[in-house]
Amino acid sequence: MPQAPANGSSKVRFGPFEANPLTQELLCNGKRIRVPAQSFQVLQMLLHHPGDLVTREQLRSLLWPSDTFVDFEHGLNATVNRLRDALHDSADRPRWIETLPRRGYRFIGTIQPHVEPVPPPIAPAPPEDPMHDKPLARPWKAAAWAIGISLGVAAILAGHFLRPRSEAGTGTLNPVPFTSLPGVETSPAFSPDGSRIAFAWNGDPTSGSKGFDLYVKAIGSETLLRLTHHPSEWISSVWSPDGTQIAFHRLAGSDTGLYVVPALGGPERKLRSTHIPNSVASQVNWSPDGKWISFDDRVPDQPGDRMFLLSPETLEATAVPHNPACLHEANLNFSHTPNSFLYVCVHNRTDFEVYSLAGVGGTSKLVTRFTNFPNGFAWSPNVSRLVISELTKNGADLVEIPFPSGSPRQLPGVLDGTWPALSTKGDKLAYSASSNSVNIWRKDLMKPDLPAVKVISSTRQQTGAQYSPDGKHIAFSSNRAGPWNIWMQDSDGNNLVQVTNLADGADGPNWSPDGKKIAFDLKRLGGYEIYIVDIDERVPRKLTTDLTQISSPAWSRDGKWIYFLSYETLGHKIYRCPASGGAALPVPAPTESANFVESLDGNSLYFTERVGNTDLGMLSLTGAPPVSELPGLPKIKYFGLWAPVPSGVYIVPHDDPRSLHFYDSSTRKTRRIFTAEKDFDSGLSISPDGRYILFSQLDEENSDIMLVDHFN
Repeated sequence: MPQAPANGSSKVRFGPFEANPLTQELLCNGKRIRVPAQSFQVLQMLLHHPGDLVTREQLRSLLWPSDTFVDFEHGLNATVNRLRDALHDSADRPRWIETLPRRGYRFIGTIQPHVEPVPPPIAPAPPEDPMHDKPLARPWKAAAWAIGISLGVAAILAGHFLRPRSEAGTGTLNPVPFTSLPGVETSPAFSPDGSRIAFAWNGDPTSGSKGFDLYVKAIGSETLLRLTHHPSEWISSVWSPDGTQIAFHRLAGSDTGLYVVPALGGPERKLRSTHIPNSVASQVNWSPDGKWISFDDRVPDQPGDRMFLLSPETLEATAVPHNPACLHEANLNFSHTPNSFLYVCVHNRTDFEVYSLAGVGGTSKLVTRFTNFPNGFAWSPNVSRLVISELTKNGADLVEIPFPSGSPRQLPGVLDGTWPALSTKGDKLAYSASSNSVNIWRKDLMKPDLPAVKVISSTRQQTGAQYSPDGKHIAFSSNRAGPWNIWMQDSDGNNLVQVTNLADGADGPNWSPDGKKIAFDLKRLGGYEIYIVDIDERVPRKLTTDLTQISSPAWSRDGKWIYFLSYETLGHKIYRCPASGGAALPVPAPTESANFVESLDGNSLYFTERVGNTDLGMLSLTGAPPVSELPGLPKIKYFGLWAPVPSGVYIVPHDDPRSLHFYDSSTRKTRRIFTAEKDFDSGLSISPDGRYILFSQLDEENSDIMLVDHFN
């Protein structure tokens, strides 16, 4: 077997894969695969010793220095499992990496001989023209300033902001597990001295894994301090500047609100009730002088989230004046100068801006903008940079935006990073890294006492399953082969095929009424598009209309129209255009409506109104007055968790999130059908005969807090 190059400077090829030790990249058939930094280090060591045992102790020395405190067994197993996922490998039937129980691992594939490319002849250099570059200089710099993607500027920023934390010249971060508990650990927050981290955890056996509670753990210790005993839907926290208290925002039905608890344990105290709809709006900040806590909340009879300042002493809340350019305003943070702030302005799902604010009620000034939906923010202590978790086509990336005019830059070595946090000195970064398995299950609605059957599964994720109109096929979206794409199989579980093979993220399949085509979303850099694919031809074609930034396609019952959302304006609105393409016509639904389905008679349009804890409405398409809500229908857990049938609607209610209920439109009453073993993920679909329901279930949900030291 050929040996891999010992100096680590040459690419190593095996099967369809190519590993580049110099850039820490793994390619499959020329396409880059997301691999965590530690998983790539394991691969690199295995490739340097093909066919030989690499012991667990050798890997421990490689990944974690002797002075690092970590659950080694869990950490190494997770690192190798993520590598196997990237290589589409299996521990039971290994093709590339074999496990030698209790000893270590070895690479069992065949490494292809390395062939150095022959350099092309070098053409003579043209005579030097001292004026040749001058006309290009100003336009190049202007373009870099305007759009922030110039490679030259990115290289300068990389050297300025990232050089101190580079390793071996690669610039890749080296995150290590701070927690390795069962379940989900998320939403970290550093203590003022950077020695402890507060976080939310839902896997404590004493609470029955019914929700999140707040915990504290010191860096270098495995001792947990539990601060709350109220399992909740979500918790975001922040330390007081003196480190004696922790304020947190809890999502828990009628108990949703702001609380404070002693950092060393003690009774919690409620400061204020709030009405935030989801975890993204839950982040809180504490002013450096300890006088104010910033938070987001809903205002009755007004769309969007607004920002507030709360005095923890008097409990007086001050509203920050609304910026009319924003649909939502979020995450008010205290800047480094007195009475100055930074906040995030949300225009719609694809358009976000960061503003500075000179005092409450002062003038807002644009600082920077980004286009991917955020899942947590972290501001550096001197406000020199912002770290955002952005939901991209292949997962969640941590992106660093230097202020005041730097270009956004993805942090290397981070995989599926959400809810970032920076220490007070800015020298430590913590974030939550998840590895979930979501599968598609089928339940017999006529015999709900029978166990559900898993019909589509993998070690990755598959969601949004939809029965074809004749019930013979199931379309769904999955990242089982890398990027999210549209897949299809027979309803009996046979003949799995990949309908699209796109590098961008394809999601949200929706069948045409004749069952011959599927419309879907395509997430490209900075926006959304809608494509349609013939299931026999399998060549996606773009839906052309006079609007851009369109998503969430849904066919009309007669197949003549496609409904969709457009993000061109503030918020998003529903439109429809001919299925063959053409001018878009507005549908008079409320702003921020989502996930819509035409009624069976084609006279009405069902829609949800918000992302989380949402209402289901019905809009007349025949000119009759619209109905804003269905009488007696409970709020729905998530906008994708409902499916209409002729006699009513199947829903997953917000106050019973693991159960499927049926709302009878004739009696206006709701009854429970069955309770799932684990949490529902996005998507419900009823078979054409009404006998079966498809649903996505979060079968394995794991998330650890990762820690990066020496982040400056």
